[in-house]
Amino acid sequence: MKRFFAVFMITLLLVCFFNAVYAPEVKKKKDKRFAVLVLAENGGHHILYSKAAKIWLDQLAEDSNFSIEYIANTDSITSSSLRKYQLFIQLDFPPYAWTNNAVSAFQEYIEKGKIGWIGFHHASLLGEFDGYSIWQWFSNFMGGIRYVDYIPGFARAQVNVEDHQHPAMRGVPDSFIVYKDEWYIYDKSPRQNVHVLASVDESSYQPQSTIKMGDHPVVWTNEHFKARNIYIFMGHSPDLFDNQAYKTLFRNAIFWAADR
Repeated sequence: MKRFFAVFMITLLLVCFFNAVYAPEVKKKKDKRFAVLVLAENGGHHILYSKAAKIWLDQLAEDSNFSIEYIANTDSITSSSLRKYQLFIQLDFPPYAWTNNAVSAFQEYIEKGKIGWIGFHHASLLGEFDGYSIWQWFSNFMGGIRYVDYIPGFARAQVNVEDHQHPAMRGVPDSFIVYKDEWYIYDKSPRQNVHVLASVDESSYQPQSTIKMGDHPVVWTNEHFKARNIYIFMGHSPDLFDNQAYKTLFRNAIFWAADR
């Protein structure tokens, strides 16, 4: 009986020790989780990039203890539905064909700083497309730009970092090569309205192209809005997920925009 009582007391002490030492650590880890909503096209010529991004994002979410949900249209986006997310990733989804509720909710959350935002590639396709007029608020959000043209045959190019101190650029080399992208041209550089983090060297295009805009930012954040936001132009080829500099930028952007 004494032996049983001793074993019982030792077991009880071990349980108490575990709860005192390890349980708070588990709870602390759980509390660090944040939720990400990803709006991604489910077809078209960007689908291979989106599929590669999903694989990479799912692994990052598992490794870094955050949750992630994917949607292929804006039907479910409302002011109430966005409350459970800390980050909105617009992954190759254009700024048109959004529902009215989604437009209102998104603008509210960005203007009031209720959610972080990262946009890629197609997110700057601003103009009149598929019967939709330009979303002027979104154009202002992107620095007042309008899409004009792109390099349809794709080109390799060098991207140069301009702000090495920004958290999104931590660990990103001074310059890196993007081996395949479309390189959009806008009616003007957004520089005077945004904080530029990186730009593309148009003289490095291979093959050379006459489709150029001069000053050509490709990564920037608009500090006139309360929400942490960052636009990253590169986002066409799935090969980008073999590019360490790009993956570092993407990962940094997630934790900075989510304020984690």
